[in-house]
Amino acid sequence: MNQQSQSMQGKQCVITGGNSGIGKSTALALAGMGAAITLVCRDEAKGEAAVADIQQQTGNQNIDLVNADLASLESVRELAATLNEKLDQIDVLINNAGVMCEKRETSVDGYELQWAVNHLAPLLLTRLIEAALTKGKARVVNVSSRMHSMGAIQFDDLQWQQKYGMYKSYGQSKLAIIMTSNKLAKAWEAKGITINCLHPGVISTNLGGMPKFMKLFLSGPEKGARTSVYLASSAEVEGTSGEYFMGGKQAKASAASKDQAVTDKLWNISCEMIGLPESLGDAESAAA
Repeated sequence: MNQQSQSMQGKQCVITGGNSGIGKSTALALAGMGAAITLVCRDEAKGEAAVADIQQQTGNQNIDLVNADLASLESVRELAATLNEKLDQIDVLINNAGVMCEKRETSVDGYELQWAVNHLAPLLLTRLIEAALTKGKARVVNVSSRMHSMGAIQFDDLQWQQKYGMYKSYGQSKLAIIMTSNKLAKAWEAKGITINCLHPGVISTNLGGMPKFMKLFLSGPEKGARTSVYLASSAEVEGTSGEYFMGGKQAKASAASKDQAVTDKLWNISCEMIGLPESLGDAESAAA
């Protein structure tokens, strides 16, 4: 990976989960390149502290904050409305926020929490800000995980009501985001929007589900942010879409992620859950 220090001056970047961990490290790096950053955070106080810290460290004052709870689809809709009102154009969207739950939890909408936050929220947000992304010919960067290869789309029990398994459920949510990202990448190709997924590495962050002693042996969030920053800024991947990256390099996602029949079924179910039509419109006519 060539970590180019190219300017991001004039670029508008939106980063979810940007107050700590990989998200904050990503924001710091892009702000240091001159990008205007909008952090999306659930906790207002932590978000404000992150904004102040990024401004202080980089000297870049163009750091904004929007509060949203990605475990609520209504909050995601409000977030999208706020972004559409504030930002005419978005050049980079990084769907970074994620959760890992040791015990089964549910969102306010009644969905299993990892499914809601890791899959449904970024899908809904991305689709609702399509116009701003199109204007920016944006790069959409979705943080998945190598654990997607442990997952399968369990249609007979998507919400893990029968027998919950943290890693399998997490893997399913991260597989789902890859599959729907690939579908969007094809549909939006003519709009000039690129959509790629990545595995950030096994990183010590605030994500739950990992024994504390293990974090002593893991890399820090700065290393975990590198591939997100690369996909958001590097000229090397301009025009690249529908791919999966690890360690700043294109990698192979699981064979399951390329199953078109499963992808189509997943897409239809996911669209019903987020309350949006399955149809994405005709890409050729949209580009004309």
